[in-house]
Amino acid sequence: ECYVQNTAREYAKIYAAEAEPLEGFGEVPEIIPIFLVHRPANNIPYATVEEELIGEFVKYSMRDGKEINFLRRDSEAGQKCCTFQHWVYEKTNGSLLVTDLQGVGMKLTDVGIATLAKGYKGFKGNCSISFIEQFRALHQCNKYCEMMGLKSLRTAHQKQRKIASLKSKTLTGSSTTKKAAPKKAREPRDFISSEH
Repeated sequence: ECYVQNTAREYAKIYAAEAEPLEGFGEVPEIIPIFLVHRPANNIPYATVEEELIGEFVKYSMRDGKEINFLRRDSEAGQKCCTFQHWVYEKTNGSLLVTDLQGVGMKLTDVGIATLAKGYKGFKGNCSISFIEQFRALHQCNKYCEMMGLKSLRTAHQKQRKIASLKSKTLTGSSTTKKAAPKKAREPRDFISSEH
């Protein structure tokens, strides 16, 4: 839990360094640090400690991508969280996604990270790879994505689907041809060998 949240926090710091200087961007979401505490005299010897967030707790992104949250889409914090996800996705070439963004205002906690099956630079997340696929398919860019100069995922996702479809058709067509050719080649040999 500490490793995931503090890794996401490091990405958020780099994102903030790029976003804050942009004219009109304003405040940037912050992932608060989480600490592991060892309590040897306690029945539960380890615990995590973090800053208490006071105010309305909002989920800006869902772990499974299925629930549409209007606060995510319509609020400034929600839009900036979506932009942060898009930024991380682009920076890692689609290999890593910070997800389950939630908190109070611009202060976020209890985040998750999804990585491709093999992980990313030695790091494996705690969320399914399907979250990356869902994000790529469902993300809608907003004005903050444009301010950051992020590329639209819609066209990239549609192109990937077309290429995958064409490859699938090509492989299916070529494998059928290859299977038919050896059968025709074998039949004459069998016929010739039986005559001799």
